[in-house]
Amino acid sequence: MSIDPQEPAEPKPIEEPEHTPADTKGSTPATGGPESPVPFTRTAAAWWALIAGSLTLIVLLIFITQNLGETTIHFLGWQWNTPVGIAFLVAAISGSLITVMTGAARMMQLRRAAKKHMRTHHT
Repeated sequence: MSIDPQEPAEPKPIEEPEHTPADTKGSTPATGGPESPVPFTRTAAAWWALIAGSLTLIVLLIFITQNLGETTIHFLGWQWNTPVGIAFLVAAISGSLITVMTGAARMMQLRRAAKKHMRTHHT
């Protein structure tokens, strides 16, 4: 490629000015956009949790009403008949409760260890 003095040189790319912390005031670091005028609160979190819970209950009700066929449950010598949807719901709730109890036990264990660590190292 020959360089001809008559040909214009390639344009230089426009450099972005460096931003200082004062320039980014009013924007969030993750998005670079403006901050929300109203912060996300616990009440807002509770509102969204209620919406999610309501939608989950609607789906569960639909599941139960579509699975009303009877089934026989055998457990530790007991035997009873119940709709299939109810049996699945009870099994899911039982599994969730076991998970919650395991998590709660672990949190209590960690809290106890943290308190013990604080007492021994900050006395």
